[in-house]
Amino acid sequence: MATLVPLGSAATFGVLANTAITNTGSTVVTGDLGVSPAGAVSGFPPGTVTGTIHVNDAVAAQAQADLLIGYGNALLQPVTATVATELGGTTLTPGVYNSASGTFSLNGPLTLDAQGDPNAVFIFKTNTTLITGAAGTVNLIGLAQSSHVFWQVGSSATLGAGSTLRGSILANTSITATTGAIVDGRLLALGAAVTLDTNAVTVPALATCQVVVQPVVGPVVVGQPTPVSAVVTCNGLPVSGASVTFNGGAAPVTVTTNLAGVATGSLTFNTAGAATVTATVTAAGTACSCTGVVSAPVTITVTAQQSCQVVVQPVVGPVVVGQPTPVSAVVTCNGLPVSGASVTFNGGAVPVTVTTNVAGVATGSLTFNTAGAATVTATVTAAGTACSCTGVVSAPVTITVTAQQSCQVVVQPVVGPVVVGQPTPVSAVVTCNGLPVSGASVTFNGGAVPVTVTTNVAGVATGSLTFNTAGAATVTATVTAAGTACSCTGVVSPPITITVTPQTSPLSASPACWRVNLPFPIPHLFVATLKATLTPAQAGVTVTFYVSGLPVGTAVTNASGVATLNNAGLSILQISASSYTAVATVGGSTVQATGSLTPCFPPV
Repeated sequence: MATLVPLGSAATFGVLANTAITNTGSTVVTGDLGVSPAGAVSGFPPGTVTGTIHVNDAVAAQAQADLLIGYGNALLQPVTATVATELGGTTLTPGVYNSASGTFSLNGPLTLDAQGDPNAVFIFKTNTTLITGAAGTVNLIGLAQSSHVFWQVGSSATLGAGSTLRGSILANTSITATTGAIVDGRLLALGAAVTLDTNAVTVPALATCQVVVQPVVGPVVVGQPTPVSAVVTCNGLPVSGASVTFNGGAAPVTVTTNLAGVATGSLTFNTAGAATVTATVTAAGTACSCTGVVSAPVTITVTAQQSCQVVVQPVVGPVVVGQPTPVSAVVTCNGLPVSGASVTFNGGAVPVTVTTNVAGVATGSLTFNTAGAATVTATVTAAGTACSCTGVVSAPVTITVTAQQSCQVVVQPVVGPVVVGQPTPVSAVVTCNGLPVSGASVTFNGGAVPVTVTTNVAGVATGSLTFNTAGAATVTATVTAAGTACSCTGVVSPPITITVTPQTSPLSASPACWRVNLPFPIPHLFVATLKATLTPAQAGVTVTFYVSGLPVGTAVTNASGVATLNNAGLSILQISASSYTAVATVGGSTVQATGSLTPCFPPV
């Protein structure tokens, strides 16, 4: 199902470009107009803008950043159906659509039917272009809204003279609106310019307020306050200071949203079973129509109050004959901890009685004299609580007691990613009958070169291995020397398998296309715009671009880490290539990336 594309601060812009906005004639833009990061605006007047014109300022920069997020959101939404390139003469219901050819054209009426759902979303995705003809028009029926229609264009969009388009165009490169084209939506270009000619561009009415109740975390018990929260947004942005009333408990509760638009309160439920929680905005000072908006209901299960419960926690680590083993249990009354209760653990050689702390946890230790299965229980012997706790016995926990072992070496799980050529921390624990062995020499194997280190007082040996090949690698640890009563020397740990990932390049190349250099093909018959991006962003890095192994020019990255080579001249031999290569030197290392190179459409 298609979901609303988040535009953030770009939602107020009727026209937004990367390099330039040019206008001819009496264009009217109802909304804001802006260009960033380094462009210009011309043709206003005679064109008019009802909002604010932003030229390379912080507002335009943020709008471009938010547009990039929205573009990525639209690009990644799962496709509902693949349809024909020509959209004219068809009727579509809500969903995400692409075309088999990778481009869309509109030379007749396209009808979008929301089927009575004003929140229905339509997303059209193209790998390359969107082109409308003079007779192209988009009609909305069944409560469909322009604010819920999005056109994700992989390269550039061209709106034919007199055509009418509804929805927001999110173009990876440029947008051209020819004479008299009407747009009930937005023209938002990520990579290049927007060209206007006697057009009407109207930002659609922004979406109404939304209230979403968050899932309830933890058990819900009769008579116990249960935390509830809801998020209030206006056009996807948080609404602070709104009054929100939660219903569904014994009594409604009204709270106010914080700066993140989150309202947090608590409800108490008097009856066990299913309960439905909703949140209603009762007051909000926002441009959206928020007052009276009700969330979708959330169903929770309310459980009856329980008498006292005692739960023995799983035993951590090996249990060895003759060695004290830590044990713990939690005592709760109706889900709340019981502090100061006396708890007796049974199952070891001798019972042990301890007292619960403020968290209701009782911690002691048992010693087992026989190897094999042992059953541990915890019994409350005294508790000052409203619950009937005294005499309550936990469910039994079965543990396996092992005979005393000679020296053991265990390699610890490797934390974090393991990358080819990068040192990876490794550690192992050496124990003698479950007690740490300090000063033991341990050799780690499995990397490019073995490494030998010494255990600390906790019996832990820590070193690092470097792996030269991506894929699965096996790491073991061998004790090569140890002054202990156990027979440790020569003991090898069980192997652990880790996955080594290849190094990744910080440089990426964007898809590009070539075109015929008209009207006068001088000095090159074909040209293309090539773009590479450094992540994280780094300005001032020189990037050299190659096509068919031949350099075609260089460009320097901007503050966003983007290097753009405009009008790179290509020979007839080079246009037969399907890709180009960008090469840069970063941190003393040479990195490169490959991008696709295809004919532009149209190629002139």
